[in-house]
Amino acid sequence: MKIGIVIGSIREGRNGKAVGDWVAKGAAQRADAEFEVLDLKEFDVPLLTSGTVPATAQKQYDSPNVTRWSQAIDTCDGFIFVTPEYNHGVPGALKNAVDSLGSEWFHKTIAFVSYGADGGVRAVEHWRQIVANFQMLDVRAQVALSLFQDFGADGFAPLERRDSELGVLFDQLIALTGKVIA
Repeated sequence: MKIGIVIGSIREGRNGKAVGDWVAKGAAQRADAEFEVLDLKEFDVPLLTSGTVPATAQKQYDSPNVTRWSQAIDTCDGFIFVTPEYNHGVPGALKNAVDSLGSEWFHKTIAFVSYGADGGVRAVEHWRQIVANFQMLDVRAQVALSLFQDFGADGFAPLERRDSELGVLFDQLIALTGKVIA
């Protein structure tokens, strides 16, 4: 089983890379799944302008960057989205990257590690509605990181309890993914 850890911010000075690295470090402690970090910034997915609806594109895309993104997503059985909350919602770049694909997402599992002023919880609630369109199964566990408690002058410094929260998220995601691919 392969789980993609998707870093969903592409901004300069973003917190997502540090959070994604922390998730990957936790994943490296586990032997029950293979994990791969998929940093959205490295894919440079263009704005969705194709006249072909991605769900009907049969994984044939106009852009080589979208094709590379498609191939990376298609190899995963489940995902952890590392998502910021922007203006009480999902980040535009990650939403565009999700919208740029179709069947690569269908019937896969997903979990969320979010961050923001209120822990990114509103973004996750939006994501749960969005991924339902792809018949993705989301786990209940969520790690919601506060910009005021988990980040400081020296950068990302998660509260002590966050490691155990991340462990529960991994447990739920791996169990659900195992049932889906079985």
